[in-house]
Amino acid sequence: MAVVVALLTALSARAQTGGAARTLAGRCGAANWVCVAQCIDVTCVDKCLATGCEKALDALVHCSERTRCGADDSVCVARACDDQCGRSFEPAGKSSEREAVDPCRRVSPGAAQRVPEELVGNWTLEAASIRPEEREHLAAEEGKDVKPRPDYGRSLRVTSSGCFVMETKLEDATLGKGNALEVRSWGTLQVDPDKETVRLRARDGQAVGPVCGKARAISLSKGQFPSPSYEYEIEEDLLTLTAETSSKQTFQFRRLAPLKKP
Repeated sequence: MAVVVALLTALSARAQTGGAARTLAGRCGAANWVCVAQCIDVTCVDKCLATGCEKALDALVHCSERTRCGADDSVCVARACDDQCGRSFEPAGKSSEREAVDPCRRVSPGAAQRVPEELVGNWTLEAASIRPEEREHLAAEEGKDVKPRPDYGRSLRVTSSGCFVMETKLEDATLGKGNALEVRSWGTLQVDPDKETVRLRARDGQAVGPVCGKARAISLSKGQFPSPSYEYEIEEDLLTLTAETSSKQTFQFRRLAPLKKP
């Protein structure tokens, strides 16, 4: 029987504001990445990027497509589209923030909580159900019932000490040739094994990767992160989460490495 009935606090308008994070009109900045860090499905990511920087990213993608640079020549693309890249991303200069190689080292051990072994591990998003606002439109368009669609570039890591890291990968299809960002949030889990619920309390985050020919590590520490709560159930190596909202949107994660049997 497929797993999990989960509870998820909505990752909508509140997430898209990015809290107090600064951004420049028409550029993608920390506010956008804070928003992305709180998303699970790709529709949510699209909404985050549409807030202030979608047109700038589209222009950058078109610029990279028009260059005569080789497919893997990111230096050439960065040079050819330098002006447009500067108008698309903020901050424009090289970041002084250092990449958090192991984000869980930044999580206070005293704040973490040990979690059931079955939750520990690396998970990758395999599918997400359609949001209610999309369902009617897609059903009319396809003339049939809407089924869960696959999503991509989303992963979840859970440690035995109670730390989690959520990550979304954005690559050249979204950011332009030669650009890539891994948008991460991390924090602690509060688990109630009896009720099969877990609350994710994000404490910090980063957007890390090469942008405009420069290595970036954009801090998301000034963003305001919600604390989504889930009811969970696991069947073998499949984890399914269902939103505690009227949408009842579900997310299915597959364990990257099978759990070792005792």
